[in-house]
Amino acid sequence: MASFVDRVKIKVKAGNGGNGCVSFHREKYIANGGPDGGDGGCGGNIVALADANMHTLLDFRYTRKYFAENGADGSSGRCTGKNGEDLTIKIPVGTVFYRAEDNAVLADMHTPGMRKIILKGGRGGHGNARFATPTRQAPNFAKPGLKTEPVEIRLELKTIADVGLVGYPNVGKSTLLAALTAARPKIANYHFTTLTPNLGIVKRYDTSFVLADIPGLVEGASEGVGLGHDFLRHVERTRLLLHVVDASGSEGRDPIEDFNTINGELKAYGEPAGRPQLVVLNKCDLIADEEQMDTLVRAFDELGLKAFPVSAAARRGFEPLLNEVVRLLKELPPTLTYGETDTAEPPRRGDYEITKDGSVYVVSGPMIEYILDSVNFDDYESMNWFHRTLRERGIIDALKNAGAGEGSTVRISDTEFDFIQ
Repeated sequence: MASFVDRVKIKVKAGNGGNGCVSFHREKYIANGGPDGGDGGCGGNIVALADANMHTLLDFRYTRKYFAENGADGSSGRCTGKNGEDLTIKIPVGTVFYRAEDNAVLADMHTPGMRKIILKGGRGGHGNARFATPTRQAPNFAKPGLKTEPVEIRLELKTIADVGLVGYPNVGKSTLLAALTAARPKIANYHFTTLTPNLGIVKRYDTSFVLADIPGLVEGASEGVGLGHDFLRHVERTRLLLHVVDASGSEGRDPIEDFNTINGELKAYGEPAGRPQLVVLNKCDLIADEEQMDTLVRAFDELGLKAFPVSAAARRGFEPLLNEVVRLLKELPPTLTYGETDTAEPPRRGDYEITKDGSVYVVSGPMIEYILDSVNFDDYESMNWFHRTLRERGIIDALKNAGAGEGSTVRISDTEFDFIQ
């Protein structure tokens, strides 16, 4: 079981944008060459790639941080900085990316070869050449690149399968999978032989479908008893459930009672209403009395369910079952996918707050830090832009509302100003 991991947490960060450059053209015999500072490069993106050759999230147990490359700073001669390289994270098909902070779905990688940008890199800052105008011919300031923040991500692998085998341990699910497909799961006569979901492909005439053996369901599985707490998530995407019961009662349990218990656990976990089930009455070769089998079939029929006597060990009785599975799959909706939140763009730097430290008004937040990084305090035009931006963004009015008056001390980062209305 140590080699199969289907739930991990990682930290990812897109690359920062490179800073714009402040530079002026210098060349012999050219007295005023003008501004020629280039833009910074964009930071690298975090990209997810669904790899059909991967089947576990084990690799993420050992590497937990994934940071894309930062964009390079701009340089003189209007040279734009190099863009940061994208960082591609390969994951198994069926992996869902959740933002740990609020459980928002960032990506559902449900198709082999699917690519999606999880986080976009920060934009590069403009160089001073961008700010030249007929009235401002020598701008002595540039914009910093947009900084990105690390994001904690939870990865969950949810098996992609058309049909799922559920039922108590040791009822023959793995034997059934081996009989119907080319899969070779471990088979033994003891509970919890199967410790990971196993997949196989069933071919029936011109139709094929993926069959999954979901291990570990017992009473209390939805609360973590047995292995159900770990593997119930692999039931979520299946379009049809084959509920396998031990028709012979070889371990002294009642098939109807077992069926109701497992269905109760599925419902407690959040099994969607209306997903069809077929009952597979396995180990029918151990029942000598045909009337006993007919009684069991009628009992499930009264529950509104079709039951199919089979013997996985003797490999018989599959024809009616497979015909019904193929018929239903043609009518059922496609595999479940999860609605995604569009959060690839870097966070907007539109937040700030005003607090008081004694008599000093403190302005803090991502937006104000970004504005401050853009200012050259030795340049008159840059200072004018700074004051104008504070007014346009409503920070001046917010300071007034907070009680700041003429001459009050305002602190932004490590810099203090006298408030001027």
